Amino acid sequence: MTSPLLIRNGVVIDTEPEPAVLGRMDVRIEDGAIAEVGPGLPAVPGAEVIDATERIVLPGFVDTHRHTWQAAIRAVAPDIVFDDYLRRVLGEIAPRYRAEDVHAGNLAGALECLDAGVTTVLDWSHVQFSPGHTEAAVRALHESGIRAVFGYCYGGEPNGLTAETRRVHALLSGAPGLVTMALAALGPEIAGQERALEEWRVAAELGLPVTAHLGGHSRDSAERELAFLEANGLLATPTTFVHALHYTDDEFKRIAAAGGSASYAPVDEMALGIGYPAAGRARAAGVPASLGADTVVCAPGDMFSLMRAVHLLERGRPGGAGLGFTTRDALRMATIEGAEVLGLADAVGSLRPGKQADLVLLRTDTPGMAAVQDPIGAVVLHADTAAVDTVLVAGRVVKRDGRLLHHDVAAVLAALKESAATVLAA
Repeated sequence: MTSPLLIRNGVVIDTEPEPAVLGRMDVRIEDGAIAEVGPGLPAVPGAEVIDATERIVLPGFVDTHRHTWQAAIRAVAPDIVFDDYLRRVLGEIAPRYRAEDVHAGNLAGALECLDAGVTTVLDWSHVQFSPGHTEAAVRALHESGIRAVFGYCYGGEPNGLTAETRRVHALLSGAPGLVTMALAALGPEIAGQERALEEWRVAAELGLPVTAHLGGHSRDSAERELAFLEANGLLATPTTFVHALHYTDDEFKRIAAAGGSASYAPVDEMALGIGYPAAGRARAAGVPASLGADTVVCAPGDMFSLMRAVHLLERGRPGGAGLGFTTRDALRMATIEGAEVLGLADAVGSLRPGKQADLVLLRTDTPGMAAVQDPIGAVVLHADTAAVDTVLVAGRVVKRDGRLLHHDVAAVLAALKESAATVLAA
């Protein structure tokens, strides 16, 4: 149980139902949850007071699609296209990963998230070559202190998918805490329809949501495999469509009606040549849409870059088609809408009393953030990781005064560099 906290005198931004600047207020936290938001709140006896003067206070960012294990191969292929990513990163480098490399990457990658104000991450983990790899990944997420959804993508022999997924689910169910589970599916667009049937079946059996790369490969594939999912009743299981680029407006409406959601990685989608992000069209059709860093091998790992990218790309659509997209839309995708996509909107993503106290305090006493007129506009267009002063997860302070707590960061990074040297050895 965490100690009570009072965050005092910050400029508070809430995001539910829509992003809004509440003004200069206090946030009271008890038992790891938001108890009250308002001006001049009295301090609870024994509460620690955090002075948020010259700070913006807002919900922590939610990253809905990140291959966290790839932290050790940052910028290994900054100018590749998607086919080269599959060959170089997944075909050549990934098989060299030992369990200890997965641990090093996941721990450092999760701390990278916290350092940048990302308090919740879906770790889409497709480096599960053995039970040892899986246990190392999960252990690192627990150790980091981040709120995580472990997106388990089975990587062993084909006939072991169901049994191993059940085992991993039991492993996570037996260790309650900040780490939960989703099934990261390779079917139907990557590994075929037969695998998809098994993946969605075991997800339904275990009550797990599914996250899958869907709609980012081609127009024909998007149309064909959406019809397959519908015909087999698979969308009864909550499904996140990652890189949902090639759908028509009508198909997005069908996805919305089925309860589906979308995750976009706007930098990667453009840089890898996957396609132009369709976040605006998806949202207009009623599909909750969110943001993910995807991979740091060729893209930044912070939410500020992603918010700026999606804002620019939407507003830059030909003929002014996206000029209705605002900085508030970008911030919503990065917070409460991301929580909706992960099925966590009752727990995180906004400052509603009763929710978990996952919060970020951003500095405004720097040349790049001073004299802020529109705090939401400043968060999306001007802030960067250097502005992240304080971070809380479930009421626990994990970063204070610009420094991560609870970890020997130098040792974590040394292990990451050692791992990089191993996995990149010719």
